Amino acid sequence: MALAGVITPAAAVEIRIGILRVDYPELVPISRYDRKPDDLGFAGGKLGDEDNQTTGSFLGHQYSTVTVATPPEDAEAAAQKLVGEGIHYLVVLGHGEDVLRVADAAGPDVLVFNGSAPDTRLRDTECRANLFHVAPSRAMLADAVAQFLIWKKWNRWFLIEGSHPDDTKLGEAYRRSAAKFGAKIVEERVFEDTGGSRRADSGHVLVQRQIPVFTQGAADHDVIVAADESDVFALYLPFHAWDPRPVAGSAGLRPVNFHAAHEAWGATQFQRRFEKLAGRYMQPEDYNTWLAVRVIGEAVTRTGSADPKALRAYLLSDAFELAAFKGQKVTFRSWNGQLRQPILLTDSKITISVSPQEGYLHQHSLLDTLGIDKPESACKAFDN
Repeated sequence: MALAGVITPAAAVEIRIGILRVDYPELVPISRYDRKPDDLGFAGGKLGDEDNQTTGSFLGHQYSTVTVATPPEDAEAAAQKLVGEGIHYLVVLGHGEDVLRVADAAGPDVLVFNGSAPDTRLRDTECRANLFHVAPSRAMLADAVAQFLIWKKWNRWFLIEGSHPDDTKLGEAYRRSAAKFGAKIVEERVFEDTGGSRRADSGHVLVQRQIPVFTQGAADHDVIVAADESDVFALYLPFHAWDPRPVAGSAGLRPVNFHAAHEAWGATQFQRRFEKLAGRYMQPEDYNTWLAVRVIGEAVTRTGSADPKALRAYLLSDAFELAAFKGQKVTFRSWNGQLRQPILLTDSKITISVSPQEGYLHQHSLLDTLGIDKPESACKAFDN
């Protein structure tokens, strides 16, 4: 293995990467702005492949990516087919349970990169030795919001949680963050999803009547924190809540790993290259896939190897780092395979702030103030 920062001499290496996207039946989003493009994730992988080729061409390294979209019931078979074709690196975009099934089906000799599932348990009790996470966890996202709210001295939270299982998981992440950073949840309410057309002509009229009544009489609070991963109600909270309060979480101030308006730290040029390639704005899944492909490329460049075992060891070492247009190098946590990374806070038009916030300290990395820290981790698969 090469020393840190040292590129090994040129050697012929071929690296094939599979991008597996699991597609699910979904409701039409509240806003047509949030409709998912057909090449979601795949376009980011293509840009990552081009970036890898730029360096690889000088070193004798050849990269190629294969993209597959599959329903969840065929995810394991699709992964096994890719592995059977000689692919030892998989980027998976899917729900948590499907990411785990793919990681297990791929086998221990294949490195799998989770590009979308936020489930904290995948980094904790259900971690896998061959599974790395470029997507942030719910715990990281909630901590990013909590740090900013505490910095603003908005310590009293009115938590509104959706009625779907993923909403419950997100609500629990915000409860954990509140306890971790000293916020007080003064009241909690559950918004029941009763179905119906959210985009009917009369939809905004109904919301204008329903949301104020739903939020009326809440305990005195500084901010509304919405846990609505299912996209049912949160977007309606700003301007409709009974009390004039800011909204954070699933609407208003939102935590994201990347967004199309982000321009700092060289991101403008990065975004323009993607837009030229894809003909649209970058979405978080595109960024995650690009990031995973670049992680593989950087590891191959530095080690001069395409062996998954050698790359895994390098990724978990102190030598690995990667520029990611977030103001500092990103690295992996050696205890659970989670990529350390700053979290952007956006109102969807501009970057409002970036967490971790000023004043939060850590003995190893400030980025480890976001999400599960090593002493809290129940992951055993990464024990050396």
